[in-house]
Amino acid sequence: MVLASELKSGSAVRVEGQIYKVLEVDSKAGAAKMGGVVKTKLSNVISGRLWEPHFRPQERLENLELDRRNMEFLFADQDGCTFMDPASFDQTLVPLALVGPAARFLEPGMQFPVEFFADQPISVILPDVVEARVVDTAPVAHAQQDSTLKEAALENGAVIRVPLFIAPGERIRVDVRTLRYVERAKPGRK
Repeated sequence: MVLASELKSGSAVRVEGQIYKVLEVDSKAGAAKMGGVVKTKLSNVISGRLWEPHFRPQERLENLELDRRNMEFLFADQDGCTFMDPASFDQTLVPLALVGPAARFLEPGMQFPVEFFADQPISVILPDVVEARVVDTAPVAHAQQDSTLKEAALENGAVIRVPLFIAPGERIRVDVRTLRYVERAKPGRK
């Protein structure tokens, strides 16, 4: 059991029989007779639904131990993403709902930590920013403002908005949570 005031982002808890991953925690101290409150943002590990409950700081929640294993991404299909444990060669299918929009940026051979509870995958820890190559976009326009955007198709099929100075064939960095352009990729950075 863990006190609500001791919750941390990334931990897992069981609330009302459901397993949730803690995404955000914000504790507010109480004043005078008013008790404090712990605002949380939780994600249901089965359905992926977000829930933002408030708890009293002294409220006890069931803390769950997660098993984190480094796994290698093999391929993705309509059922989900298949990861392999490099030590035992066991393959695990992770539903697309757990991976989210970042699934289209995964390439075979990439390694990521996968969290398990009761031998079931509940989350994949992905980088916030990945590199991708622009395959198609409008011609470069240098005389325009830097804040103006145009559409660009990436090598994985995603279409995002990029600044006018980006040309086809360039590598860019993309925020996988929002699918937004971050910056040009610098040579030698991974």
